[in-house]
Amino acid sequence: MLGKLTTHVLDIAHGCPGKGIEIELWRIQSGSNGEEKNLLKTTTTNHDGRTDEPLLVGEEFAPGVYELVFKVGDYFASREKNLPNIPFLEYIPVRFGIVEDKSHYHVPLLVSPWSYSTYRGS
Repeated sequence: MLGKLTTHVLDIAHGCPGKGIEIELWRIQSGSNGEEKNLLKTTTTNHDGRTDEPLLVGEEFAPGVYELVFKVGDYFASREKNLPNIPFLEYIPVRFGIVEDKSHYHVPLLVSPWSYSTYRGS
């Protein structure tokens, strides 16, 4: 069984998938100059709030520390007309560790303009 990383976004303010949200995937490593972040992938959620393919799969899926950055500011600005010009949540970073290279790691984001939560899903 190959391990993989997937995600999806649920808009809990409107009760629907978060469609069209840009997501960055970073690998975090400790280096001689402190923390180093390497951008692995940028993608956008589809009509179901998911990515069209896993973020990591096969040989690219490896133990380590990763960060997903969900760019939700523009998403909510396009749907909510009464939000302030400066969003409360614009970019949501979710940092997590992968230990088992043969497991499925699913990192969903439940989000509104004012709050979010996440967990390790299946």
